[in-house]
Amino acid sequence: MFQSSGDLTADRRYAFAQDFFARGDFAAAADLFTQTLELAPRFAPAWFALGEAYEKLDRKADAIAAFEKVLQHDANDPYGASLRLVQLGAANVKEMPANYVREVFDQYAERFDHALTRGLSYKGPELLFNAVRKACDDAGQEFRFNSMLDLGCGTGLGGAPFRPLVKTLIGVDLSPNMVELARRKDIYDRLAVGDIVTFLASEPAHTCDLVLAADVFAYFADLAPVIAACSRVLAPGGVLAFTVETHAGDGIILGEKLRYAHGAKHVQQACEAAGLSVAALDHASTRNEAGVPVPGLIVVATRPAHD
Repeated sequence: MFQSSGDLTADRRYAFAQDFFARGDFAAAADLFTQTLELAPRFAPAWFALGEAYEKLDRKADAIAAFEKVLQHDANDPYGASLRLVQLGAANVKEMPANYVREVFDQYAERFDHALTRGLSYKGPELLFNAVRKACDDAGQEFRFNSMLDLGCGTGLGGAPFRPLVKTLIGVDLSPNMVELARRKDIYDRLAVGDIVTFLASEPAHTCDLVLAADVFAYFADLAPVIAACSRVLAPGGVLAFTVETHAGDGIILGEKLRYAHGAKHVQQACEAAGLSVAALDHASTRNEAGVPVPGLIVVATRPAHD
């Protein structure tokens, strides 16, 4: 996406630098990004690009300094500079900037379905559908729901398989472009654009039978707050079903693709702290990266039928 520094000469050098970066000449790119910033020192995209070039050149300290400059000049952080600082060991694990996540998916929206289902062999909705069905069977509960919330609904890939089983289906997503694509599919009874935790706080307590979060919690660091918010809206006996990426440890790590991976212990503890019983916590991959399955968990948790 084109962004201008407000200085035509700086913009040209920035464009030349991007071209060198794309061709793998990171030293030349870094030099031109530096020249850009001499002309437009508050141009945050150039600071971010310079940080990326320094990373490629194994100049860690310079990369950290460049990413810190991004945050000085744009505290909203639509580029994810704060996450790059986490990766470089210069900051602790923190929640993802909402502006960054929104920007990523607004730009990704039109090619989202094809990229996931064809390019990444995405099967999160299918795995969740089967997991919820099994949990209902094991509990002797009918596999139908009066109301369902689809968190981070995207274009509707997660909501679609559940639609025939649900009387009222509500979706929410941070990205307006993703929500617009979901609207065109005519799957949902209601759609909202906004932060998931804020949205859940505005919904009536104890009224929802099923909450789904397919490939969404990878954008949350600590799962405890969002799972607690889900628990608040669940009706007695209600079901929360979600996927996470995982790793061999217990805690939270930020992966190379800027998605959080959660250890099984963290997931278990977050559910229990929210007053939910974990009915299933199974290892399964929902997607591939570079043809390799990404380790993941399929989780089903339930609210007690009687508090």
